[in-house]
Amino acid sequence: MALLFVPFLLLLMLRWSNAQPSPGYYPSYRFRPLRGFYRGFNNLWGPEHQTVSGDQSSVTIWLDRNSGSGFKSIRPFRNGYFGTSIKLQPGYTAGVITAFYLSNNQAHPGFHDEVDIEFLGTTPGKPYTLQTNVYVRGSGDGRIIGREVKFHLWFDPTAGFHNYAILWNPNEIIFFVDDIPIRRYPRKNAGATFPLRPMWLYGSIWDASSWATEDGKYKADYRYQPFVARFTRFVVRGCTAFAPLLCQPVPSSWHGDGLSRRQYAAMQWAQRYYLVYNYCKDPKRDHSLTPECWS
Repeated sequence: MALLFVPFLLLLMLRWSNAQPSPGYYPSYRFRPLRGFYRGFNNLWGPEHQTVSGDQSSVTIWLDRNSGSGFKSIRPFRNGYFGTSIKLQPGYTAGVITAFYLSNNQAHPGFHDEVDIEFLGTTPGKPYTLQTNVYVRGSGDGRIIGREVKFHLWFDPTAGFHNYAILWNPNEIIFFVDDIPIRRYPRKNAGATFPLRPMWLYGSIWDASSWATEDGKYKADYRYQPFVARFTRFVVRGCTAFAPLLCQPVPSSWHGDGLSRRQYAAMQWAQRYYLVYNYCKDPKRDHSLTPECWS
């Protein structure tokens, strides 16, 4: 009887070791959501592929063979916490990108900065990939130098809404999923590898068939259109580009900059079990172009 009980105990131990930890700090609930979508955003493109709920608490955008859609914050920011809850579409979504990101591409075309959360569409039976990325001073233009770190999630992002956020201050960028920090990108020099210029906040859905799903192996198939993404509970808190210098960046933990021990442990958990790609560990990459990997 005791021998039969041992496998059960081992299974329980495995589940406990892989259980989602508490980060101890919940920025998504520290700040009040926007009271209305149009208080913070405007349509950027594809207005006929975008609907805002009557109370302006949510927005739905979709892609079909005619167009995708996107929205953009009214104001640029020089730092802040930017979060939203997103529900993705199940089934065949290969080639489709749903994105929530910061960028100044329209202010600095050909020489822009960008901080991305992107969901790479997939085929039935395979999980979505969440891609985080940082472009600095044109590294996303022409000769692209991406800083991609990719994850599979510990839940089904099509079954309900989950919170995704970017915290950006002068010293670090932290990516969050349900308040679990999954990646920290620190500033290591004067700005050559870190974005410092003001950026706007965007959301979009678009066709990226050339690369999004298994390096372009699977394309968007419009027999499954429309491809729909739903956003709600926007939290936008930070210093706008026009705020006085006294405006303080949003803290990343209870004690200010950096992660607490509990947050760091939660990030280690996410990276141990769910990280599937890290550009710094890719032997095919030219790491002379990404000095932050070894500095």
